[in-house]
Amino acid sequence: MNLEMIDQVRMFMSIAMFVLGLIVFIIGTITLLIGAFGRERANVLAQTNRLAQKGLAEDVAGLVGNASMLLNAMNEMAATRNGIGIVMMIFGAALMVAGYYIMPALH
Repeated sequence: MNLEMIDQVRMFMSIAMFVLGLIVFIIGTITLLIGAFGRERANVLAQTNRLAQKGLAEDVAGLVGNASMLLNAMNEMAATRNGIGIVMMIFGAALMVAGYYIMPALH
């Protein structure tokens, strides 16, 4: 193998890593934005809150307990989604940096 072919392989690898990192970074950003602006989550939380208030007013302990469990599950789901989005953004940024540093012509 000559040096020109090795440089071409390194260039292809660096471009592929950079593009893959950019895609992963964008997906992580979209994941965070969907979590922040999710209408379904807000709607479910509002309905659950009303259900819990109704249960308290009518002394239905099981209804309040289940509504509380649903609220906790929704909060855990949001935290998990945010964590996944942040990890994807960090991984995507790392891939872009690695792709930049293995590029033969830039340094």
